Amino acid sequence: MFGGEIVRVIVLLAVFASVFLLLQVFLRLTADRRSLKNAVNKRMGMIATGVDREDIVAVLRKNQPDFNVAPDSIFGKAYSKFRQNLLMSAVPFTADQVIIAMGILFAAICLIIGSVIWAANIPLTFGVAQMVLVFAAALAIGLPILAISFVAQRRRKKMQAQFPVSLDIFVRALRSGHPVSSAIELLTQEMEDPIGSEYGLVSDEVSYGAELTDALNEMAERWGLEDIRMFVVSLSIQNETGGNLAEVLSNLSQVIRERASLFLKVRALSSEGRMTGWVLVATPVVTFVMLFLANPEFYLGVATDPIFYIGFSVMIVWYFVGLYWIRKLVDLKV
Repeated sequence: MFGGEIVRVIVLLAVFASVFLLLQVFLRLTADRRSLKNAVNKRMGMIATGVDREDIVAVLRKNQPDFNVAPDSIFGKAYSKFRQNLLMSAVPFTADQVIIAMGILFAAICLIIGSVIWAANIPLTFGVAQMVLVFAAALAIGLPILAISFVAQRRRKKMQAQFPVSLDIFVRALRSGHPVSSAIELLTQEMEDPIGSEYGLVSDEVSYGAELTDALNEMAERWGLEDIRMFVVSLSIQNETGGNLAEVLSNLSQVIRERASLFLKVRALSSEGRMTGWVLVATPVVTFVMLFLANPEFYLGVATDPIFYIGFSVMIVWYFVGLYWIRKLVDLKV
């Protein structure tokens, strides 16, 4: 009996070791595949699948606003900013497609809630209509815009952190004897997204006959980064006056890193205010949506009161006024 117990323990240990080893092999293969996928930017992946260069440029730039034409209205500025956020967040749809999808979702939510209200025999007063429209707008428009803006800002920060590294690679390529165009092509192969695909766009535009400084300037406008604008100015001055471009860009990389360090210190000191701003902006929308889904009667019960018609409208207006001022307070320039 004692020998049988030993055999049983050995078998269990062997099963455990086998499962453990198989799990480690699976995790290692998954990690290697994921690292390989992340190491190749989107543009290089599209080239590897045989996509034409012109189609790649069209895909990567489909949400780029026209920076040469200044928006002449508030809605024009909002639409241009929306397209820029879609571009930075790498959403695989055009701005018009996203707007149409949000409109369809808005109409569907209004129809569903209207049907529920009709089935519950709740009178459809002006206040109830206000409530339904605001809830549908918050769920179908407000939350997607907040999510897109969050992803766009996260990728913009990554782009900003990648840029000094790309300058170092650029400088090393120049000192190794590569021309400027070849150095940029090297960046398209070595850097991951988002900056790898952006340098790929610059390389393709230069191949199609655009000026290098113009292509880089458009890249700076797409992401709204002052660091890239300084890079463009350095290239322009070097083209006109000559000099050691590698040395100039090496100094520029150091300046950008020091500026980034100062910016991080400012962000650390202002983190409480920025987090407060995010909470004040997102909490009313999220709370309203969650509470309406959990207990619609909480709002619909008072939506028939005439005082609600004015009070609710004033609350919405003040929310957007507060949103504007919070944006101004937390938008720090370094």
